[in-house]
Amino acid sequence: MQHKKAVVLLNMGGPNNLLEVKTFLQNMFNDPYILSIKSSFFRSLLASFITHKRLEEAQSNYQAIGGKSPLVEHTFALCETLRQLNSSYFYTYAMRYTPPFAKDVVKELKAKAIEEIILFSLYPHFSYTTTQSSYDDFIKALKELDYHPKLCFVRNYYSDKMYNQAVINRICQALGGDDCREFHLIFSAHSLPQRNIDKGDPYQKEIIANVETLKPMLEEVGLYFKSIKIAYQSKIGPIKWLEPNLQDMLKNYKDEKLLIYPIAFSIDNSETDFELSIQYKKESQTLGIKDYRVAKCLNSGEDFAKSILGLIHSEVCQSVELAR
Repeated sequence: MQHKKAVVLLNMGGPNNLLEVKTFLQNMFNDPYILSIKSSFFRSLLASFITHKRLEEAQSNYQAIGGKSPLVEHTFALCETLRQLNSSYFYTYAMRYTPPFAKDVVKELKAKAIEEIILFSLYPHFSYTTTQSSYDDFIKALKELDYHPKLCFVRNYYSDKMYNQAVINRICQALGGDDCREFHLIFSAHSLPQRNIDKGDPYQKEIIANVETLKPMLEEVGLYFKSIKIAYQSKIGPIKWLEPNLQDMLKNYKDEKLLIYPIAFSIDNSETDFELSIQYKKESQTLGIKDYRVAKCLNSGEDFAKSILGLIHSEVCQSVELAR
C-alpha cells in the first residue's frame, strides 16, 4: 500500500544496548533545552564531563533492566497497534537522543514521497525540555533536507478523555482487584529545575491540571483512594527542582500501601522500570511501606492507540507552516 500520510511519534529515545548509553547521555546533556548554555563549545565540554561522571552508574542501571531501555521496543509495538487499527497511515517514530534520529526518519519519509506528516509527541504534557526539543529537531531535519510536506503537530493531550481513561485502565490493572481505599495514589512526574518553570515552562501547570482532570474520573468508576498526591522524581545536582520530591515523600508512608503512576510518561523507560520499580521499591521496603506498586505506562495498549487516532483527527492537531 502506497501511503501519502505518516504519523511520526516523537520521544527522547533510550539506549538499545549498553554501548549506546554513552551516546544517549552525551546527546541529552548537549541539548540546549537541557543545558541552557549559549556557547555550543562549552555546552559540549560540560556534556562530556557529566557523561563521563554518570556513565558507569547509568550502565549499571540499564544492566538491571535487561541491558537496554524498554522505550524503543514499546514504541515499535505501539506503531504496530496503530497500524492494525488504521492502516491508512504510515507509522514511524523519531528519537531525540538515540537512533532512529529525526534526520534518518525524514530521509525515509521523503524517499516514500509522503505528502503529509502528523507529529505526535509521546509526552502528554508540553515542556520545552521534551516536546519542544523533539519538535525543533524534526523541523531542523526537514529544512536541512529541503522537504516541505504538509505538517500537523499534537503539542499535548493531558486533558483528552480517552487518554485519561487509558491511564485509569493502567491504575486498575495495578490494583488487580484489591481495595483502592487502602492505597495512597501518587502521580509521579519527571522533575524539572524550578528556574525552567519560573521562565514560563507550562509543564508543572499541565501536570497539576491532568491530575485534577483524573480525580473526578476515578470517582466516576468507583476508585476512591486514601489520598491522591503529586510528586516529582529524577532530580540531578544541587539546584532547586520541583517539589515535593518522591524519594523524600516515601518517608511519610510507613505501614501504608502506595500505588505510583508515572504521569509524565506514556512509554515505560529507565525511570519507570529502574528508578520507580527497582530503586524506590527497595527504599520502600527499608522504610516499612506495607505495599508498594508501580503502574505500567500506556505503552502499546489498544486504548492508548485509539486515543492517538482520535487526537490526530481532532482540533488539537494544529497545522504548521514551514518557512521556505
